[in-house]
Amino acid sequence: MRIIQVAEPAIEAARLRKASAIPDSLLEDTKSIMKSVAEYGDSAVIDYTAKFDGIRLDSLRVSAQEVKQAYSQVTKEQVKAVKLMKDRLAKSELAVLKRLKGITISSNGVKIERTIKPVASVGCYIPGGKARYPSTVAMCAVPAKVAGVKRIVAISPPRKDGTIDPLTLVAADICGVDEFYKAGGAQGIAAIAYGTQSIKQVSKIVGPGGMFVTAAKLIASSNTSTDMVAGPTELLIYADSTADPRLVAVDLISQSEHSIDTVCGLVTASEKLAAEVQSQVQSIAKNITRSDIVIKSLEENGFVAVCKNDKACIEFVNEFAPEHLEIICKNADSVAKKVDSAGLVLIGKYAPSSASDYCLGSNHVLPTLGFGKSRASLSVLDFVKLVNKVNVTKAGLTQVDRATREMASAEGLLNHYEAVKARMDE
Repeated sequence: MRIIQVAEPAIEAARLRKASAIPDSLLEDTKSIMKSVAEYGDSAVIDYTAKFDGIRLDSLRVSAQEVKQAYSQVTKEQVKAVKLMKDRLAKSELAVLKRLKGITISSNGVKIERTIKPVASVGCYIPGGKARYPSTVAMCAVPAKVAGVKRIVAISPPRKDGTIDPLTLVAADICGVDEFYKAGGAQGIAAIAYGTQSIKQVSKIVGPGGMFVTAAKLIASSNTSTDMVAGPTELLIYADSTADPRLVAVDLISQSEHSIDTVCGLVTASEKLAAEVQSQVQSIAKNITRSDIVIKSLEENGFVAVCKNDKACIEFVNEFAPEHLEIICKNADSVAKKVDSAGLVLIGKYAPSSASDYCLGSNHVLPTLGFGKSRASLSVLDFVKLVNKVNVTKAGLTQVDRATREMASAEGLLNHYEAVKARMDE
């Protein structure tokens, strides 16, 4: 990890953010893959799966027998953990949904009912590659189930033997996934965005992924609704001189093990903490699992930003707008109130981002690439539509007659007012 002396917090944060943007060349490659899938369907998905995942499939859909077999390949404790994760997340999402029910506004002859309707179908992207993510199944499927989505589809890249990780399939079964397909990367996103011979198009695509998946979701959004830019993983830790450098180091390592393109950094006003964290990371990373990924990720994308004071640190945080933000310092709660741009804010030393990835009850599908400025985590709100039902009496329409005439005239859309006037003349 490199140490950066920060003179202008917002400028430096923007520079670091720009370095993690999706390259134009990757977008072009992704467009080519997706165009092929849109044109040729299953055969293109199978060809790209053979090319990128090293296995030529006979069928894309996971069978009921494969799901049944998966249960025999996982432990009771793993199943118990999945159920705990599901229950805690469902409780959190249901609390949000309940707040949105029964919304009615009545005023002077106009009655507006704001009704919650679920999205018709959802495609959940579950990353694969060098790790397995049954937790992501829960994060995507559980809010959809709570929302009442009728058709929940999951896709994930197959392993070299053509199978999907057993615990991922078990999690999908427990969390209510209706269909599971062996398709990852841009080809998988294209399949659920455009539809193929065996995969019916979905109404919305959700879930995290690497750069290709993120690029594919951006491209697909012109055809199919998507949740957000979610991936690769990011973690920014704001810490002061009271923070334990070892805790900061292990947290940076925990997120950097996802993949070599993760972005993990520390922002602090303490030169001493910066040096100690850098030393701890170098020492710990040598003797851990997935050390090759961790070391490469932190060498290429990791950073320690040293600012002149705490105010500058907060300015850096808000401009960088990280996916995960940990706050480990004195008066962490008051510091958190000053943060307005982060996907998830974790307060205090007992709230590591790794725990939020699993069982705290928060969702780990979060905005990356600076989109923490405009939205937060995936939630039940991503799977519902707020439908307005408007009932108006003649007296109610009379109340807005003059204002409607003025606005229609101002905009040069005179027939708009004529539709209102016709009712006034009855």
